[in-house]
Amino acid sequence: MLRRTMVVMVRAPVPPFTEETARMKVQAAEDAWNSRDPVKVSMAYTEDTEWRNRDVFLKGREAVREFLKGKWEREKDYKLVKHYFAHTDNKIAVTFQYEYENPEGQLIRAYGNEHWTFDADGYMKVRNASINDVVVSERVLKAPGDGFPTGTRK
Repeated sequence: MLRRTMVVMVRAPVPPFTEETARMKVQAAEDAWNSRDPVKVSMAYTEDTEWRNRDVFLKGREAVREFLKGKWEREKDYKLVKHYFAHTDNKIAVTFQYEYENPEGQLIRAYGNEHWTFDADGYMKVRNASINDVVVSERVLKAPGDGFPTGTRK
């Protein structure tokens, strides 16, 4: 008799979220995005994830990976800070800001809100991001090890 075993990977913490575990999820996302590694970041999403990022709509982990690869090729010296806003059992809302240098050499600071929905195994199924850019003259966010806030913040 042949027996098939299915391995289910879990991405802790998993729903239902508490404030503490929601904050852990936010910090993990910030750390991953600051790595600027499209493969690492994309692994936090379900295979069939649905994204809205500004005016771009994506479907699937592979599309997210390709999007992030292009994003970080264009956005030099990218640095991000995410802040927990609210949560329910399987949803988390965050505010964020990030800075980067665009291809024209301008320093940009982006401000935004994200709404995340997770599956039972802790993978993000839906990400909706609204983002606004402002051209700035100096950095507020600094590189890790250079005063950049890392680790859990309140």
